[in-house]
Amino acid sequence: MRAGSRARAVLNTLNLSTLLGLGLAVAARTRLRRGPGGLFVAEGYTPRLPAAGAFTVGNVVLTRGSAAQLLAQPELLAHEARHATQYAACLGLPFLPLYFAAALVSLASRGDPASLNPFERLAGLEDGGYRSLRNRQGEGTAP
Repeated sequence: MRAGSRARAVLNTLNLSTLLGLGLAVAARTRLRRGPGGLFVAEGYTPRLPAAGAFTVGNVVLTRGSAAQLLAQPELLAHEARHATQYAACLGLPFLPLYFAAALVSLASRGDPASLNPFERLAGLEDGGYRSLRNRQGEGTAP
């Protein structure tokens, strides 16, 4: 494991966000697998919320599909790893209200929770399966 991934894993363990992610994975009865870069992959997430195909809590990537499907999408995995780094940078659990506030602002002003959300933009909109602002504007969406 690279030094940056190791530091992220340690920080997210100390700030309790990975513990929250593991608890959520257990509560949702997912199967946990070790992933690359100190990440865990919780496969088979079935609760309705959030509606995303994959999301991250600490160093835990929860996915509705299988770990193999996630690992076969390197862009999406990199996007989720960047979210894990954001948890570390935000000292863990404060990431959640900050992320949700940014998603609400984006939803209110653009009609979607990602295009103006700085956390999604920094994680790479297109890597996460979102359309970039440039693509949205090309479709006639107001800038």
